[in-house]
Amino acid sequence: MSNPAQVIRQPNTLLAKVGGSFGGINADAIAKAEEALKAMSGQFGQWLQDEVTKLDAAQAATRSQGYSPETAEALFFRAHDLKGLGTTYQYPLVTRIAGSLCKLLDDPALRMNAPMILIDAHVDAIRAVVRDQIQTDEHPTGRVLVETLEAEVAAYRAA
Repeated sequence: MSNPAQVIRQPNTLLAKVGGSFGGINADAIAKAEEALKAMSGQFGQWLQDEVTKLDAAQAATRSQGYSPETAEALFFRAHDLKGLGTTYQYPLVTRIAGSLCKLLDDPALRMNAPMILIDAHVDAIRAVVRDQIQTDEHPTGRVLVETLEAEVAAYRAA
């Protein structure tokens, strides 16, 4: 008895749609991007402060309106933005602290159970490291602060 199955191979048209092959990394484009970033670096401090102000506003809304799904989500999104921007703005410690806060608030189903004291500790820590210009965890205070927050979040999530 013969096998009636037939294999039909579809051509891979994705390569043609995206414009052929991709070349190597364009060193000139990277150099231009780095120059542009360097030119903007004088504004990083103000931009970071603007993000911290938004986080402060989310924390204030939580205090005035109560801890609700909406205010918790606002805190999460502000932390998520800082997680992405901290290192760009030359504050990798802010990225790490905001990442810890994101880990605490990332699951919407569990977000409402997060201890407010731990949320506030993260927000206060971000505010303090920006105010005191503690940019990395190489600073002894910054290291202890972030490691303590991360340990508390890990303990909370393990419970």
